[in-house]
Amino acid sequence: MTDRKSNRRDFLKTSASIAATSGVVPYLWTSSYARAQETNDRPNLASIGLGGMGSHDGRSASRFADVVACCDVDQQRAEKFASGFDKKPDIYGDYREVLGRQDVDVVTIGTPDHWHTKIVIDALKAGKDVQCQKPLTLTIDEGKVICKVVKETGKILHIGTQQRSENRSMFLKAIALAQSGRLGKRLTATCSIGGGPTGGPFENTDPPAHLDWNYWLGQTPKVPYCPQRCHGNFRWWLEYSGGKMTDWGAHHIDIAQWGLGYTNSGPVEAEGTGVFPNHPADLDPVAFFKGEQKIPNGYNTATTFKITLTYENGNQMIVQHGPDNGIWFEGEKGRIFVNRGRLTGEPVEKLTEAENEWLDREVIKLYNGKEPGDHMRHFFECLKERSFTVSDPFTHHRTMTACHLCNIALLLKRKLRWDPVKEDFIGDEQASALRSRQQRKPYTIEA
Repeated sequence: MTDRKSNRRDFLKTSASIAATSGVVPYLWTSSYARAQETNDRPNLASIGLGGMGSHDGRSASRFADVVACCDVDQQRAEKFASGFDKKPDIYGDYREVLGRQDVDVVTIGTPDHWHTKIVIDALKAGKDVQCQKPLTLTIDEGKVICKVVKETGKILHIGTQQRSENRSMFLKAIALAQSGRLGKRLTATCSIGGGPTGGPFENTDPPAHLDWNYWLGQTPKVPYCPQRCHGNFRWWLEYSGGKMTDWGAHHIDIAQWGLGYTNSGPVEAEGTGVFPNHPADLDPVAFFKGEQKIPNGYNTATTFKITLTYENGNQMIVQHGPDNGIWFEGEKGRIFVNRGRLTGEPVEKLTEAENEWLDREVIKLYNGKEPGDHMRHFFECLKERSFTVSDPFTHHRTMTACHLCNIALLLKRKLRWDPVKEDFIGDEQASALRSRQQRKPYTIEA
């Protein structure tokens, strides 16, 4: 192991590099994290939100850190997660108590989507590095706030978009091929992400004793409990998520926009049609999100849809519910298809041995010079180096902006023009009002 001065010198060198390229000045490590790295000990971890993916992320991160605390508003979920460790972590129902612990260095966040932004911001301000499940945001403006706080704190925020790391690098290879010009100069990326379910109206009941329903609702309007709003079904309600658009869309739209070369920008137009269950014909989305218009108590995200996003150079992305889950990249010279199971198409099948070696090198370049393969391992490697991860908040904010644009275009039922520099709609006050939402106190998000 290198000596202490060398460690600090390397850290400062890395910090200077980050600042030069991004304008971000990282904090010095919190004292406990610095000690952990200098003695080659494992950092201390807390997992917040312990549903399916939240528990998965906590267990995955425990390969590289010691889980000392966990938190969920559902006591049963917290108990189940904690029981899986030889040394049982402390259990909390309020994440703020976790962030107040000085011995916690890193947190994973796997709550429902509407809680992501607030907990991320509070964790960054508390001096923690963060791994958060996708989608990072509920609205466009939440992404702007997160990017601001990341720059101010210099802490590392890693997003759970594992297609950037795993799946045998097939997505990275597809991106490299799309950007190489081998498919053509004018590209269309078609993302098939699956349709949403229908259901409701549902009956309201009393919440179970082990669930803090009011806290679960957070910033969203206070409504009676029904099981279909909670846990895995939350994503089919616009109050808490964005349906398939922000679920699978957060994965496939992310890869498609990267392949089109717009990771730090976005489309200039969005237009499409979709079907929403339980929406009245006269729905005013702005009034609905303010709580001024009620709709039946059922799933309300899009079930079927087709949206076209147009970029400044004429490239387009089509986002649709089917027929096959995955992404087509297509140009005048050829097309390829990629999903988590395969990368196919004539431009792939005709690659020579030398071209495949070139493609492997391009993958490493896309992955910031590192070896892809394990998304959580990559996060902890970047923590040691104090370098941004391949799933950084800035490009993910642009991905989520595209996802939110799709939903807003469907809700307003008209073509929308978007300024990716100002990050606002052009000449459309109603659309601009949907960049953010009214938030219930005391759960409001503050920069």
